[in-house]
Amino acid sequence: MSNALEERGFVEVETSYGRLRGVDKSGIKVFKGIPYGGSTAGRGRFRPPTPPASWTGVRDALEFGATAPQTKAEGGYARLIGWDRQPPMGEDCLVLNVWTPALDGARRPVLFSIHGGGFTSGSGSMAGYNGDPLARTGDVVVVTMNHRIGVLGSLNLADLGAPEEFARSGGVGMLDLVAALEWVRDNIERFGGDPSNVTAFGQSGGGAKTAVLLAMPAARGLFHRAGVQSGSALRMAQRKGSMRSAEALLAHLGIERERAAEALQQVPIDRLIEAQGAIARKDPRNVFWPVVDGTTLPTHPFDPKAPELSADIPMIIGTTLDDSGIRTGRRLEDPGLVGWCEKTFGARAQRIVEAYRKHYPEAPAHLLQARMLTDRGARRAASTMAERKAALGRAPAYLYLFTWPSPAMDGQLGAIHGVDVGLTFNNTRGAMVGDSPAMHTLAERYSRAWVAFARSGNPSHAGIPEWPAFDPETRPTMVFDEHVSLESDPLRDLRALWEDETQ
Repeated sequence: MSNALEERGFVEVETSYGRLRGVDKSGIKVFKGIPYGGSTAGRGRFRPPTPPASWTGVRDALEFGATAPQTKAEGGYARLIGWDRQPPMGEDCLVLNVWTPALDGARRPVLFSIHGGGFTSGSGSMAGYNGDPLARTGDVVVVTMNHRIGVLGSLNLADLGAPEEFARSGGVGMLDLVAALEWVRDNIERFGGDPSNVTAFGQSGGGAKTAVLLAMPAARGLFHRAGVQSGSALRMAQRKGSMRSAEALLAHLGIERERAAEALQQVPIDRLIEAQGAIARKDPRNVFWPVVDGTTLPTHPFDPKAPELSADIPMIIGTTLDDSGIRTGRRLEDPGLVGWCEKTFGARAQRIVEAYRKHYPEAPAHLLQARMLTDRGARRAASTMAERKAALGRAPAYLYLFTWPSPAMDGQLGAIHGVDVGLTFNNTRGAMVGDSPAMHTLAERYSRAWVAFARSGNPSHAGIPEWPAFDPETRPTMVFDEHVSLESDPLRDLRALWEDETQ
């Protein structure tokens, strides 16, 4: 690399598809919009990803690539987390981004971030996923990426009699992730990363996708540690349900089943995304999740047990205290909470209300509601995932609870879903986390745990208590707040309320 190039602030690296030009930002080398697959438009729709086209000369990697087509997010929460500020959408969206301290072949740990948004929205270019602070403070390589989501990533055409080339259409979005990990395997050493030490992790939908990767034969050997943040998906879509969603889509678009695949490849993308939203509003069961098809995804990720396929991969699993607050809608007052509990939980309502008011005597009603839903859903799923992982008796799982409340919206949100995303990357800017000395300290401690885990498979470091692996008897849990503490089964009394309900 020439001195003249360095003086202009640019850096270059040779990949297996051609030479890239990135930028040096105060020591961190940044490459954006790197293609890891070909366009998925037209005949590429609903088919497995293809390799990107090679190029000659030097290709600029200075701007984020296209966001996967999706319904545009709106509302206060979407603005708060930057969901409304993403690059333009397009079907040529198989792109990734790299932040690295040096192009020196030093074989640093690689943190492969999978964006949230369920299986229908989001991108790896949102502000919270900025890899600069983590690469800078942790001496690691950070990779974020985009992939097909929603109807483009998980439409089951195989069971509608589509030709053989669409046999894996119910999992092509996940196969995109595999293709991105293969790109990392083949190229990341040239960016100063270690292809034999890759941590795949994500929050919300990113965590669910991580869980799916753990059960995918095609992903075996491509990553070596895993993190699931507020996304402990135990099950995915079954063929019968996915076929019903596909049939609803065809009916909405007026497409005959016999020519479904070919016709859907011709539908304008905006019309296709509109149809996806319309059938979901008509029937919430019409969703597009990866399909347990027996091939791409042979089994549910963590049901009835953790996947043997990835038994040797250590995991971090956790939730935020008020995770389900994004789903509770308007703020409740105390009388409204009682009425809601009676409607939701029936004869058990009084017992549940008394237990939560005793455990959280100062919490407002709307946060009690969020914690009830979280404990019953996301938190119980995280515990189940940790239990099933531990039952394999191989690699450890480490459980955490994130209780630090967001200062946004006058503190009304509590420790809401997504409050920990930016802090994973040691990103300390934005309304979600505010700007206080306590928050900066927490970000440093939390992000260092992820770096330690990526480096050794154990998240313990000098800034927090020793973090033991999950054990179903003692249930050690690292609690991240202004003060970080290790607790044994910190929500034991509340957890017991939900144990008799079906998962």
